[in-house]
Amino acid sequence: MSTVHETRRSPGQALIRLLRHARKHRTRIWLAGLWSILNKIFDLAPPLLIGAAVDVVVEREDSLLAQLGAPSVEAQLYILVALTVIVWGLESVFEYALKWTWRNLAQTLQHELRLEAYGHIQALDMEWFADRSRGGLMSVLNDDINQLERFLDGGANDLLQVATTAIAVSAVFLYLTPLVALLAIVPIPAIIWGSFLFQNRIAPRYADVRQRVGQLNAILANNLEGIATIKSFTAEAGEVTRVQEASEAYRHANRRAIAVSSAFSPLIRMVIVVGFSATLLVGGFQTLDGTLAVGSYSVLVFLTQRLLWPMTRLGETFDLYQRAMASTHRVLDLVDTPIQIRSGQLALPQSQVRGDIVFEGVSFAYPDREPVFEDLSLRIAPGSTVAVVGPTGSGKSTLVRLLLRFYEPQAGSVTLDGHRLGALDLGHLRQSVALVSQTTFLFPGTVAENIAYGRPEASRAQVISAARQAEAHGFISELPQGYDTVVGESGQKLSGGQRQRLCIARAVLKDAPILVLDEATSAVDNETEAAIQRSMARISQDRTTMVIAHRLSTVRDADQIFVLDGGVLVEQGDHPALIELGGLYARLWAVQTGMLTGEVEGTSEGSR
Repeated sequence: MSTVHETRRSPGQALIRLLRHARKHRTRIWLAGLWSILNKIFDLAPPLLIGAAVDVVVEREDSLLAQLGAPSVEAQLYILVALTVIVWGLESVFEYALKWTWRNLAQTLQHELRLEAYGHIQALDMEWFADRSRGGLMSVLNDDINQLERFLDGGANDLLQVATTAIAVSAVFLYLTPLVALLAIVPIPAIIWGSFLFQNRIAPRYADVRQRVGQLNAILANNLEGIATIKSFTAEAGEVTRVQEASEAYRHANRRAIAVSSAFSPLIRMVIVVGFSATLLVGGFQTLDGTLAVGSYSVLVFLTQRLLWPMTRLGETFDLYQRAMASTHRVLDLVDTPIQIRSGQLALPQSQVRGDIVFEGVSFAYPDREPVFEDLSLRIAPGSTVAVVGPTGSGKSTLVRLLLRFYEPQAGSVTLDGHRLGALDLGHLRQSVALVSQTTFLFPGTVAENIAYGRPEASRAQVISAARQAEAHGFISELPQGYDTVVGESGQKLSGGQRQRLCIARAVLKDAPILVLDEATSAVDNETEAAIQRSMARISQDRTTMVIAHRLSTVRDADQIFVLDGGVLVEQGDHPALIELGGLYARLWAVQTGMLTGEVEGTSEGSR
């Protein structure tokens, strides 16, 4: 969604895309447009009534109404009063109808687009997220969709009513006096030309505005998330400067847009004066010559004002339109982003999963980076507990991402119970795996709600049982409201170890046939680690368990240990066998137990 790409597309293209996207609301759109047109038609009627009133008091028994069958002046006036009440009443009815319809349509489209965009974001692959900032995405989901809502709230009605005014008034003018009609209409082509010129000049500037606000939101979102790091490095001044630069770029982009948008209305107003003055002058001479009735002249003067002066608002309306269409492009670009990793059709319910996982000849590299794996093969037997260890960057966590199909291997295959992951229903696959990541994440809500996140229907007894298995029940009981304690955004009211244990409890309660612990004990103290190790035997019963760890003490009891180095499976076996082998695992073990520290640290560092 680059700025360059956006500037090559017209607002008309965005409007067409939006109408196609909202085709199921076509009837409501037509109705809203009809109410706008009818409201404007009845809004234009009072000048005609004023002209008729002037005609009655000047011409009396020779007025137009008299010719239509109302010879009495008093009857003519009563008729005008009745028509006035009817016209104003209908105008009010249609004004209510158009506002109710347009505003509810705006709210509906806003709601549906936001949900569709967010739902589509959730379906996109993890590789796509690596190139996007959360602040930029928030800008699309909030600011851009709100821009569209603001246009539908008022701008669409304004455009329709200006068009209705131009057509209706021009028809009346042509009927009364073609010459004056021509003079009044002369400014309109200039106004339309100026409007299109305005669009072409302002569109790329508003695209730049949307780009800049996305960048600003990205910085603000990241800084708020990393506020503890900013404070610990006393980088507040530097971050204020960075926000200031981004905000200044946003302000400069807005200034460039304002410089064009602010000039539109004054220039259009000077063009309008020409048409209005011509109507006053030529129509006045025709009235004095007797070729134009006084009532008709009154109608011309009032309708000229009704025709031309609303066009001074075209600048504001087009300004709103341009902002909305720039935002529409961004929102629909997001919705139209292709999904790379799609669900297979093969159903594999949890109850049928044995947990036989095979990586066969797998090669994988993240975009624009060196390969993580080349022709990697390993098997995790069903019901076994295996560990994956190795230096930082050896590909341990990448195995989990491939297992969950966050990424696809470039070669080889990953299978579950003999089925290629790509053939499996994606929901069934991920429901079969309970993941505890090294990066803990809790949702705003209570402790109980976070533990039950994967099974919201779970009873309180089941929640407590899962917490006990994760050695979390003790500290939860000491919280002010126990399981009903609110954890705060991202669990900020809890310590790192407490958050980790809640995530483990959440995975336990999910009761998936495959349990993956990716550095799950990285944020807990030694006592808690020992407690979690004691509960591992219970947690891993009747399920396949994969443990990724730097702390080898947490995996020494695993049935099988895979040792990765540089994406290559260099060793495998149980703890005693690997110690006996005297290879990389033995050296890592020696480092962590304090044996041969200097020698092994050098070897480990070199292996990275």
